[in-house]
Amino acid sequence: MAGLSTSSLAIAATPVLPGLGNVLIQNNEKLAILGGTAVREKGRIGPAWPYVDDQMVNAIVKTTRSGIWSRIQSATGNVPTFEKEFAKQIGVGYSVGTGSGTQALSTCVEALGIGPGDEVITSPYTDMGTISSILTSRALPVMVDLDLTSFQLDPEEVAKKINKNTKAIMPVHIMGVPANMERIMELAGKHGLKVIEDSCQAPFARYQGKAIGTIGDLGCFSFQASKAIACGEGGAVVGNDQALMEQCYTVQNRGASRKGRNETIGPKYRMNEFEGAILMGQLPGAKDRFLERNENAEYLIAQLAVIPGLTPQKKYPGTESSSYYHFAMSYNKEHFNGADRSLFLKALNAEGIPMGSYIKNGLHKEPWIQHVLGLDEYQTMYTKERREEYANSLDLPNCDKICNETLISFWGSGMLLGSRQEMDEIVAGITKVYENRDSLNKIKTS
Repeated sequence: MAGLSTSSLAIAATPVLPGLGNVLIQNNEKLAILGGTAVREKGRIGPAWPYVDDQMVNAIVKTTRSGIWSRIQSATGNVPTFEKEFAKQIGVGYSVGTGSGTQALSTCVEALGIGPGDEVITSPYTDMGTISSILTSRALPVMVDLDLTSFQLDPEEVAKKINKNTKAIMPVHIMGVPANMERIMELAGKHGLKVIEDSCQAPFARYQGKAIGTIGDLGCFSFQASKAIACGEGGAVVGNDQALMEQCYTVQNRGASRKGRNETIGPKYRMNEFEGAILMGQLPGAKDRFLERNENAEYLIAQLAVIPGLTPQKKYPGTESSSYYHFAMSYNKEHFNGADRSLFLKALNAEGIPMGSYIKNGLHKEPWIQHVLGLDEYQTMYTKERREEYANSLDLPNCDKICNETLISFWGSGMLLGSRQEMDEIVAGITKVYENRDSLNKIKTS
């Protein structure tokens, strides 16, 4: 593990900025991108990810030799066992495994009877899987603008977009930090709407005494390789309504119920036994890793609080913990001598601190919209006036500003499991760039 370079950490008793503890930067140290010495050698911060141990490897070998590779071969196999254990750890009555987080969301949309002519309000700042899950049932994803500092769906913008065809709200707990569920649930209750929580980035996060994913009608999680609980792909639906969760099972089981009757429309979204084996190997330490990420994130927030121009992702009242799929902040260039975000990020990465801007642009800027609106079925299901109104409603300035100017983040699943020394290196790199902000505009932009 790379240590802090002695040239970039001051031994002097007087800190450059107050409140930085042991993380002190020499005021005259040149930025690495301009020829100075980097705060840390480039390389991974935190342990290798996804998490692997011998127990997980042995579970895969055992599953391979057993010949039980599909969940339908055994009622007590890896997948049914995982579903029960995951529900227990989340604190919910029921769980159904799927092949991905996108599949989990799609299962929910279909299970709730949302289909052609219906609309679901959601965020433009998310993975395309969120949108895809709505389109798969031939409903219309209605994207609304974000709160500038939480990067979450703005409930007041949601309220403006509710109409007679709106059937559900799908908030996205982006970065693993809870959205404003209090206000979203108020809106849902007032208008008789369902709520599907896209909790794909937020396992174990808690808000106002409840686990994220258990506040709405249904919650969805992803176990893709980069996630806090990982099996390559994989997902889960959770809920407390037994009848609704049985419908979710039936939908993801290509329309066949547990009784073996072919009852409805559904794809085959089943989680396989190999995914279940890996997940069962990950669960024993998953909450400990969750707590460690929270501890390191709170440490970074406290250490960086003295640096103007960097604001941690806003948390709504009642947020108890977050999953920190990404550790995100807002960047204000006015406190960095007017330097664009790209220059700040170039300088920081040169110091050995891997940070980026996360999502390049909101999904309201992608070509799927023109494609969908041009399909015969959407032209049949939605009037010309509605399609034109929809196309003209995609001015989402806050989302654009977040994507183009303000959001900076680093991936948290692995990095936030780093040592305290590595957290100090992150603080040291950011502090060094701030102290040398007058030099940022000297960086070549090409």
